Amino acid sequence: MNILRNLDFVKAIKDLLPQLLGKALVIVLVATLAGFALGILSGFLLALARISKNKFLNRVVVLFQELIRGTPLLVQLVYIYYVVPLLITCLAQLIGFEDYKCNFTPLTAGILGLGINYGTYIAEVIRAAILSIDGGQREAALALGLTPSQAMMRIVVPQAMKNSIPVFGNYLVMMVKDTSLMSYITAAEFLQTAKAYTSQTFLTIESYTILAGVYLIICIPLGMLAKWIENKTSIGKR
Repeated sequence: MNILRNLDFVKAIKDLLPQLLGKALVIVLVATLAGFALGILSGFLLALARISKNKFLNRVVVLFQELIRGTPLLVQLVYIYYVVPLLITCLAQLIGFEDYKCNFTPLTAGILGLGINYGTYIAEVIRAAILSIDGGQREAALALGLTPSQAMMRIVVPQAMKNSIPVFGNYLVMMVKDTSLMSYITAAEFLQTAKAYTSQTFLTIESYTILAGVYLIICIPLGMLAKWIENKTSIGKR
């Protein structure tokens, strides 16, 4: 009962909420949007590699996807933030740049980690969407004089990307929530900000309740938007 009597949501809202909706929100938005853009780009390139007739390239991509999907995102973020800069520094020194030292900011590491991780999953979405397009459309494009690459990029890919939009929306919502993992590489996002405030004030219940509320305020509308887009694209297919 002492804990309940000592609750002070007014103070927590007054102090913590501006922090969450300030710098922390900017970091979450930048990490999400940049990471998602990188995920779409890398996923598209991986999907094209997966459907190519080059067996060596296909096997390399499959191995890369299994490596990324077989390890936790948190481990990948930590590895990119702490280990990859050291590897780059060692490589630079080996080729003669002895004074070079590579460092990633937490935000940069977070964007790379989120983009690469989600890119391996998005690749399979895009690949499946490309393969689902009627082959007759590609044959008709070739008959009209388009090259195989032109038929792919002008006819098949636009339809595949349109059909993938609903799944992309769901991945975007998931990425917003996964930015919380960036707290483990000291990025000052929502969770790290709430943890810092809690350690200073000991308003644990208040801080994490407000944190959960902020995530809900962001993710529920995004989820509803993704569902609305899914319904609209479904209607267009009828």
